[in-house]
Amino acid sequence: MTQMELMRTVFIEGAIGGVVVSVIAFVLSRFVKDIVGRTLLATVLFAAAGAYFGFAFDETTPRIWLLIELLQVIAFGTLGLYGWRGSPYWIALGYLLHPLWDFGVHHLGPGRSFAPLPYVISCISFDWIVAAYIFIAYRLLHLASRPAPSRAR
Repeated sequence: MTQMELMRTVFIEGAIGGVVVSVIAFVLSRFVKDIVGRTLLATVLFAAAGAYFGFAFDETTPRIWLLIELLQVIAFGTLGLYGWRGSPYWIALGYLLHPLWDFGVHHLGPGRSFAPLPYVISCISFDWIVAAYIFIAYRLLHLASRPAPSRAR
C-alpha cells in the first residue's frame, strides 16, 4: 500500500468513525436525553485532544510538548464543557478547530515527530463529520428543542 492509499484509507476510516459517533449521539439525544448525547460528543472531543498529550509521552519528545499538548487539551476540553450545558455550537467549534491542530501542528509542524500520521489524518475527517452533525442536528432539526417521543407504559 502506498503512502497516498494509506492516507485515503485512514481519512475514510475517520469519516466512518465520525458517522458512527454522530449516529450514537443523535440516538442518545433524541431517545434518552439531549444532555446524554452532548456528554458523548464532549467526551470524545476531550479524548481526541488528549490522545496528542499521550503521544507526547515519548522519551524522544522534548518535554515542552507535554505542556503544549496539555494546554490544547484544556482548550478543547473547555469548549466541550461550554457546549455540554450551554450552546452545542461550542462543541461544534471544538470539532471545527481541532483539525487545524491536527494538520497544522501534527502533520505540517513540529508535532509530526511524535504523533502517528494515520491518527492525524483520520482525526481530521472524523472531526469535520461530527461538527457537521452538530450543525445539522441543532440547526436544522432543532434537536434540543424537540421533545423526545413518549414511551408507551
